[in-house]
Amino acid sequence: MQPIGGVLCSICGERLPMPFGPIEPAATLCGLCRRLQPPYVKATAYGSYESGLRELIHLLKYERVRPAANVLGRMLAEAVADLRGLFQDAPVLVVPVPLHSRKQRQRGYNQSELIARAALKVLGADGRFQMDGSILERRRETQSQIGLSSHQRRENIRGAFAVTQPEAITNREILLVDDVFTTGTTVSECARVLRRAGASRVYVATVARTLKFEVQQAEVKAAAPVAFAMAAAG
Repeated sequence: MQPIGGVLCSICGERLPMPFGPIEPAATLCGLCRRLQPPYVKATAYGSYESGLRELIHLLKYERVRPAANVLGRMLAEAVADLRGLFQDAPVLVVPVPLHSRKQRQRGYNQSELIARAALKVLGADGRFQMDGSILERRRETQSQIGLSSHQRRENIRGAFAVTQPEAITNREILLVDDVFTTGTTVSECARVLRRAGASRVYVATVARTLKFEVQQAEVKAAAPVAFAMAAAG
């Protein structure tokens, strides 16, 4: 479970192909962020959502192994360190991505909130972070995003979140926290709602993220032996 390395998009944190020469400023943006800038300033994650890190997150989310939140919180604290130079002087409000009330009752807790609290214990000496788990609420349940197209994901999550206390976030910097950044649809919708309600800037920190470039590489490697076998057979 190592931190993400390599060249990353300076906004969403997606891993980019390694350049052959000097890195130009424009080259540090992925194609998606070039076309449409997200509603957050920057998203950062500790590691890739695979193998050991995926299993650890699943222990907390699905197996109810709550001590896993402490380990994940330390990782999240390392991810937050990547944002320190961007924060202004005023205290930063930490807001975990909420679960729907029915799912939270079923699980017994919001894993993102547990991870955020554990991270703040590590960052406690800083004193600049203030957490409020009631700022955002998920007003309707959404179906699983797995298997949905980009358009379907956006429609699925649209209107699902609301700010409960707009006065508490007016002109405030918000650090939005979640366990996993998959496609960015959920955190983008949350950031959009927070900005619309008066937040000055929104940052995103997650423990893990899915790296699309890594997935594409894996698909190419998997397809190569098949293509070779077909060519040999032909």
